[in-house]
Amino acid sequence: MTTLRTTAAALGALAGVGALAVAYGSGIERHLFTLREFTLPVLPRGSGDVRVLQLADIHLVPGQARKIAWIRDLARLEPDLVVNTGDNLSHHDAVGPVLDAMAPLTARPGVFVLGSNDVYAPTFRNPAAYLRRDYAKASSHRPRLPTADLVRGLCDAGWTDLDNARTLLSVAGSRLELVGVDDPHIGRDRYDLVAGPRSAAADLTVGVVHAPYQRILDAMTADGAGLVIAGHTHGSQVAMPFFGALVTNCDLDRGRAKGVSRWWPGAGLGVEPHGIDRLLPAGVARPSSEAPEDAAWLHVSAGLGTSRMAPIRIACRPEASLLTLTARA
Repeated sequence: MTTLRTTAAALGALAGVGALAVAYGSGIERHLFTLREFTLPVLPRGSGDVRVLQLADIHLVPGQARKIAWIRDLARLEPDLVVNTGDNLSHHDAVGPVLDAMAPLTARPGVFVLGSNDVYAPTFRNPAAYLRRDYAKASSHRPRLPTADLVRGLCDAGWTDLDNARTLLSVAGSRLELVGVDDPHIGRDRYDLVAGPRSAAADLTVGVVHAPYQRILDAMTADGAGLVIAGHTHGSQVAMPFFGALVTNCDLDRGRAKGVSRWWPGAGLGVEPHGIDRLLPAGVARPSSEAPEDAAWLHVSAGLGTSRMAPIRIACRPEASLLTLTARA
């Protein structure tokens, strides 16, 4: 009898801790917007700094005034370039609020790619499914969003659509070649349309992608991209303190779920399961410390939002990133 009571008390305490974690993650942490800053030595010697602001995975829903105000305030950073890596929407009526949030930033040069949630509306799914290796990527059954309105609004504001496209921009005295693809997570990427060696006229080639699948990272860096910028992972959205990300929702290893690392063709050494069926070891990728000298830099943002169906963050604050590109030593 005593054993049963002890077990019941332990289970009750565990349930209480879980309830508190969910309450904190949904009511507090998902609103703790944070600016991450990184300095990346990727430009030729003698180049001046280029400040790049990345916005990722906003997942905006009408009425999220706090998030909109925080994004608009980022204009005070006066970035030289804004890179939006997709998943701006989480509601059919969110295009107007997204464009409102971006309005102060569209005064700066900008580029964008789409994510799956800019195309298909979220639907309820068992949250536990996200932790499985076979988490479904099929989206054809989901309602379509007004993607064309979002693209038109951003392009009319002066930003460049990099979905399966390539462009050369002069930014803060440096010539940046930007190469992007539509979202690999739902098979809309066509890197073959933009593949090729880096432009001789460029000081730096930058790859831009929503979901950082290894096939795209390998292709971009093999063609000479010195920096790749991505989102999609949400940094796992729910992480474990002192352990880190549980999942990436793609074949990227969990050690690169957010932040800066190095990438080179073949760095992943195969596919890393994105479920909890293999929590140990943490991944199959070699550490960045083993990267060759000419390895590219990879930045993956944990993003600013959550799925409308799973509005929670634990040990993984919502974020935007300011990347200062500097000259190589």
